Amino acid sequence: MILFQADDISVRFGGIRAVDSVSFDVHHGEVFAIIGPNGAGKTTIFNLISRIYTPTSGRLLFEGQEFTRTPANRIAGLGIARTFQNIELFANATLLQNLLIGRHCHSSVGFLPQMAFLPSVRRTELKHREKVEDVIAFLGLQRYRESLIANLPYGVRKVVELGRALCMEPKLLLLDEPSSGLNVEETEGMGFWIDDIKQDLGITVIMVEHDMALVNQVSDRVMALNYGKVLAMGTPQQVQTHPEVIRAYLGGDLEAAA
Repeated sequence: MILFQADDISVRFGGIRAVDSVSFDVHHGEVFAIIGPNGAGKTTIFNLISRIYTPTSGRLLFEGQEFTRTPANRIAGLGIARTFQNIELFANATLLQNLLIGRHCHSSVGFLPQMAFLPSVRRTELKHREKVEDVIAFLGLQRYRESLIANLPYGVRKVVELGRALCMEPKLLLLDEPSSGLNVEETEGMGFWIDDIKQDLGITVIMVEHDMALVNQVSDRVMALNYGKVLAMGTPQQVQTHPEVIRAYLGGDLEAAA
């Protein structure tokens, strides 16, 4: 069953067409990877889905409903969450506080009840705290619960950002280069988290990634881009052996790759 669909989307910045008539769909419960060289349009597609950018043409659909022009502040409420290539956490807040921010999209309590801290507000806060504690346990972050983000190693911060996205209880999770800045061991661990997110939590994942080992480890299907156009789509093996992908992305010589 299709969860997300991009239908012939394009976006221009001045005279540059960053995404050029791209179409793809993502099914419930799969990990869909987007690969390509720098400037291929990968993160631009994430920014379109996140509604940071608006397509020049084409449509975006989630659970069969078009959201091409839905305001960015309503995307989390639809069930779409994302991480960023450059970590976007509050460095002077604790891990727990950063994860609680991820619950904001589920807050429906008004200003005055919050000021009075009514019993209903306390009950809601406890529910949010329980959800956050579940994510902390799932990702094995208990020892860092009260630590300031500024004091945590980079690899742990990447997992915290993943955790904040999970606190939103998304149906679709966008991971923008989850292995960026990680060493080999940390990247392998990130792969295990992505597998668990898919298998244990039932969350569908779209991932932009350069590390082909991670792509091979977790992806069900892969789409390769270059200059905003789709070069190939299929299993990781099918895409990596496609002649145009070898030329454009892997930087290889066709005879040497054969």
